[in-house]
Amino acid sequence: MTSRMALVNKIAKLATSANYQLATAESCTGGGIAKALTEVAGSSAWFTSGLVTYSNLAKHNLLGVAKTTIEKQGAVSEAVVKAMVQGACKRSPANLAVAVSGVAGPGGGSPEKPVGTVWLAWGTSEQQLAKIFNFTGDRRQVREASIDKALEGLLDWLEKSI
Repeated sequence: MTSRMALVNKIAKLATSANYQLATAESCTGGGIAKALTEVAGSSAWFTSGLVTYSNLAKHNLLGVAKTTIEKQGAVSEAVVKAMVQGACKRSPANLAVAVSGVAGPGGGSPEKPVGTVWLAWGTSEQQLAKIFNFTGDRRQVREASIDKALEGLLDWLEKSI
């Protein structure tokens, strides 16, 4: 597995060469993706903003996720993370975003969405790709795995779009 810093350096290079401005919209990772992206000196050239929208109200107010989408699908869902990507792109200078919402634990899980269930999405205001993951481990491990998969997916998006 590629180290986190190596992933971020590749993301930085591709985002810069393609004139992408990146944003994050995070729930269960609490800003961890933005932190990882800004570990690279000069990240302000391609990273514009990060929003930690931990509550459903914040997802609605800051990112424009429809309350009905959250109510019908749940905060941890494909529809919500795609809407988070759209909102991050529409409500910031970003033209590419990554979003995450999940159940990091130790509580909060359900039979349908047990602890470790995480939805990630990447994309633009017009097009998003979302994937579900089922991570194991404690809260820290679920959050760290989510950050790594978010970065891997972001790199994959950039490599395919350039």
